[in-house]
Amino acid sequence: MDGTLQATRKLRCAIYTRKSTEDGLEQEFNTLDAQREACEAYITSQRSEGWVAVREHYDDGGFSGGTLERPALRQMLADIENGLVDVIVVYKIDRLSRSLMDFARLVEIFDRNQVTFVSVTQSFNTTTSMGRLTLNILLSFAQFEREVTGERIRDKIAASRRKGMWMGGSVPFGYVLQDRKLVPHNTEAAIVKAAFERYIDLGSSTLLARELQAKGVTTKAGNPPNSQFVIRMLQNPVYAGMARHKGKSFQGEHEAIVDQATWDRVQERLKANGRKHRRGRRPKNPAYLRGLIFHENGAAMTPHHTGKKHKEYCYYVSTDYLKVRHTAPSAAPQRLAAGMVEGAVVRELRRVLRSPEITARTATELGKCTDTNEVAAALQDFDNLWTQLFHTERARIVQLLVQRVTVTGEGLSIDLRADGLKGLASELMTGQEASA
Repeated sequence: MDGTLQATRKLRCAIYTRKSTEDGLEQEFNTLDAQREACEAYITSQRSEGWVAVREHYDDGGFSGGTLERPALRQMLADIENGLVDVIVVYKIDRLSRSLMDFARLVEIFDRNQVTFVSVTQSFNTTTSMGRLTLNILLSFAQFEREVTGERIRDKIAASRRKGMWMGGSVPFGYVLQDRKLVPHNTEAAIVKAAFERYIDLGSSTLLARELQAKGVTTKAGNPPNSQFVIRMLQNPVYAGMARHKGKSFQGEHEAIVDQATWDRVQERLKANGRKHRRGRRPKNPAYLRGLIFHENGAAMTPHHTGKKHKEYCYYVSTDYLKVRHTAPSAAPQRLAAGMVEGAVVRELRRVLRSPEITARTATELGKCTDTNEVAAALQDFDNLWTQLFHTERARIVQLLVQRVTVTGEGLSIDLRADGLKGLASELMTGQEASA
């Protein structure tokens, strides 16, 4: 009976693909598609063993293998922790990681969740000591190769920058690229020169941005200039004929748009304004949903504070709205009062924590024959706890429980963290024991 169950068990396979740069990703069939196709073929060859590919795509295009901070990888690890994956399939091991220490962390997560790891082009079994040794050796060489290549590139860029050469990147407004050199664009250069001189009189990036918008000026991307664009332009030493590298400036090969005297006066005005802003009032209370709230079009919504008549007002504003990006029409608001949104989220948390289903699930996750009634009593104590917390602690609790808040035309969509509920219940139960 056990043998039959083992033979027919389905193994859910997650395919992970990665490419370090974004070059070529716009093609109809790119390297991520090629990696996925090879992995799908391998999974098909193992169908008799019960292997089946999950529908979720874990593709990181334009992310280095030297870090674990990759959106698709983080999502895959979350799905592993939630028990949704049995096997990880990659084209080559360096697609998963090029860092030996990071790979050791990944293997630890895989082992803890009983997930196996397979490379299509390399035969490994991570459950054996020999397999681990072989993987570590290959990863050591992969990490060494990445570091040596990175050092060569950095040294070449640094040497070229010291000579004042343009080494790529976004071409600054006011210039065009000819024969790999920056050349002033007549129309844009005149706008830049006038903007520097006007800022000396205005002393405000916001007012200067409004004047540029009123004149119909647009950035190279076709967007109206905002205050952030103006500040970046005024602080860019390229316009004074300099090349910048790691905080240092060198005489550039290109022609300056702004003379040195004007550049120095603008920098002094910027520093004076910076000191004035730092002395200004800062928000008293932390934003509970910082990094958690998003517009339905995917844009993050960031806390935005304003003051009027000695009162402070906080909003969550779409980054698309702040950057004057042109997006598809949406019924979802681009700006919401922070108190209203945070209040709605906290009310939903209170409702969820009183739910019998959540209580039972949390008790199961805590394990060790945890009493469901004890868990229910602890979670229902949340209301009493909330009234006693300072704002910083309230923000910590929200960050612990909420995974994502999406603003839609119909309202708010709130996704909770299962591990956060477990952690909160443990804290509350510990607190009850301490006060008993």
